[in-house]
Amino acid sequence: MPALTLMVVGTASSAGKSLLVTALCRLFRRRGWSVAPFKAQNMSLNSFATSEGGEIGRAQAAQAEAAGLPPSVLMNPILLKPTTNRKSQVIVLGRVEADLAAPDYYAVKDRWRPVVLESFRTLAGRHQAVIIEGAGSPAEINLLEGDFVNLGLAAEIGAPALLVGDIDRGGVFAALYGTVQLLPPRERAMIKGLVINKFRGELAILEPGLRRLEGLLDLPVLGVIPYEKFALDEEDSLTDRLDRPGADAEVKLAVVRLPRLSNFTDFAVFDALPGVGLSYVDEPASLAGADLIILPGSKNTLEDLLFLEKSGLAEAIRRASKAGTAVAGLCAGFQMLGRMIHDPHGVESDLGSLPGLGLLGAETIFARDKRTVQAAHRLRPAAGPLAETGGLTLSGYEIHMGETNLDPGQAHLADDLADGRPTGAVRADGLVFGSYLHGFFDNLDFTRRFLAGLRRLKSGGTPGGETSGPATYQEIKEGEYERLADLAEASLPFEKILAIMKAGG
Repeated sequence: MPALTLMVVGTASSAGKSLLVTALCRLFRRRGWSVAPFKAQNMSLNSFATSEGGEIGRAQAAQAEAAGLPPSVLMNPILLKPTTNRKSQVIVLGRVEADLAAPDYYAVKDRWRPVVLESFRTLAGRHQAVIIEGAGSPAEINLLEGDFVNLGLAAEIGAPALLVGDIDRGGVFAALYGTVQLLPPRERAMIKGLVINKFRGELAILEPGLRRLEGLLDLPVLGVIPYEKFALDEEDSLTDRLDRPGADAEVKLAVVRLPRLSNFTDFAVFDALPGVGLSYVDEPASLAGADLIILPGSKNTLEDLLFLEKSGLAEAIRRASKAGTAVAGLCAGFQMLGRMIHDPHGVESDLGSLPGLGLLGAETIFARDKRTVQAAHRLRPAAGPLAETGGLTLSGYEIHMGETNLDPGQAHLADDLADGRPTGAVRADGLVFGSYLHGFFDNLDFTRRFLAGLRRLKSGGTPGGETSGPATYQEIKEGEYERLADLAEASLPFEKILAIMKAGG
């Protein structure tokens, strides 16, 4: 029997497509189905390294987890990672194929249509159901010709579609109506139902609008999903997570909001930990009072390093570090903490070489080849807030094009368990450290000990805070996948959705 399929498209980015696909993957898994997620083309700076050594969107990795599968490059055959406002790195089946401006990409994108179709067919041949996520809006009328990402793909493979609208941002009726009305007949015919997401309030007040919308479009509103937050990875920078003010908590963390911030999913775990307030900051004054400053990943390290200097953040971080504030850097953030960064091949920009923040004795040189691997690092003994973490093993993944060499006398942070090579760097007092490992803080045994170390420094000797619980963020996410599925099951008629899938497109 061929796999059943369903596409989820949205009126805009961040309407809730990714979470709904995640929920449906978990609901099918609960019922004993073999189900896989699929997104033909994803534009995101949040990415994941699969066990195959390929790079895919972080949302598809989360959806695979919800489905009980190892993430695969087949689930996201094309990933676009913006490097500037006009150019993106094109990753096909997990590997870098090109760096292209948007007009150049759309001029040649048809060459990758067979890759998308073959990836989908392979998944459909292995599983009983495939839940497909669209990209952005399906009604971008300037991009409809030759579409193999949204409803053009649905029409080609016969997948019925649900259209999701975000009521929290306002204008949901106009967004749903306008999206459907802008579609050509072939694509419009693929939509079999509407879903309203992020609802707060009394459903009875919304009901008259739902009935009128159904009459105008001759499509059923299958459900209204209440507004709820989940400690799960999010796909793009439109998330409101980046704009939330940090809670007035015992331990305050400040993540520097770089213009080309990537993999902010590295910090989603802190939403699930009590007594921790995390905020994203882009001006020097916002660093005041932080117990830990974090430099995150970036898709254009040198451009973002310039931003740090021009904004005054670089000097503010140096001053805070000198005053005893802990500073951590992950991936590009690790590179920025060093003395120098060189891009001799113009991998990310034409800036050549720039001095880093100089908080670690390290120098980074960009190479043409990208390292994308799952990894495990064993921490070396260290001082300060890291004092109780020596010997712990941290699991995660690496995605970077730079190689970092340490100065003589600069201590490494850890050892890679795969080949024994030293990795990362840490200052002698343990208050500045950097690592290439994404998912660094997802290792909760480490993170709890580290946070206790920050509390100890802050209080002058008393660690306090949470000391036990799940060993990894993955255990927390499993509970969140179940909670998300519960919400979807209570809000949507699963049997009707299954009937739509059985009827096909």
